[in-house]
Amino acid sequence: MINLSNVQKIALLTDSTADLSPALRADKPIYTVPLKIVCDDGEYSDGVDIFAKDVYDRLHRGELPRTSLPDGGSISDTLDRIKADGYEKVLAVMLSSGLSGTYNMVRLQAETRKDLDIAVFDSKSGSLGMGIMVLQLWEDILAGVDWDTLVSHRVPKLIENTFPFFSVDTLEYLSKGGRIGKVAAFAGTLLSIKPVISFASDGQLQSVAKVRGRRQVQDKILELMEQHIRPGVRYNLGIANGGAPEEMAEFAVRMKERFPDAVHMWEGEIDATLSVYIGDGVLGGGIQLLED
Repeated sequence: MINLSNVQKIALLTDSTADLSPALRADKPIYTVPLKIVCDDGEYSDGVDIFAKDVYDRLHRGELPRTSLPDGGSISDTLDRIKADGYEKVLAVMLSSGLSGTYNMVRLQAETRKDLDIAVFDSKSGSLGMGIMVLQLWEDILAGVDWDTLVSHRVPKLIENTFPFFSVDTLEYLSKGGRIGKVAAFAGTLLSIKPVISFASDGQLQSVAKVRGRRQVQDKILELMEQHIRPGVRYNLGIANGGAPEEMAEFAVRMKERFPDAVHMWEGEIDATLSVYIGDGVLGGGIQLLED
């Protein structure tokens, strides 16, 4: 049922790497297409029949799953469901094209639809970065921001002004999965050196700092987030973990103390797809500026 405040009948579309839990999606017109994960015993759909913990278990056993694009049928079926649910317009925010072909696949499917107005965006991000873009867009829709403004101004500004940072416990899986790219040149070789990773302007992963030890990871992420604060500009926060819930709980307390004026602070858990490349022991934090 369409929320009565959603008079423009706008749905939001993303993919499983946005790390939006059922609780975060509840009562919101957020539709998700799952990426595929190919394992030794078959193919699974991220967030449907395979989850991050399953991937961690496989990695620890020495298996190295592979990821794959959503199948075209699931994208088409999701758009059909959006139409059947009474929506007329779709804002689609997809995983960075620097990491996946999902954005391009959805864009091509959208071009074939005559029954929906669909605007597809490359988030140049992933996980909590992409997820908090989608959540903020729902806030904007409820606030009455019109479709043309959302498409031409609001979504591009959110992509430009959302800054996620995360640290991995090991670079092993990024290396084996061929996604290490710009991270490699900056990473340390000692186990105690932890790279802090973000997204480059082309949507690929890049190291932006390196620290010694897990405790310093939190300090550095908070420092990097604070560098984006601008006087008079409102902001949201995001925090996520992959297999490190206790650490995230501690980090959440520190983040709230450091940034007490946040409009929202959203929490997430890293999805199965990204876990293939980054493993567990992952901690992330991000800030999103809300320029008018």
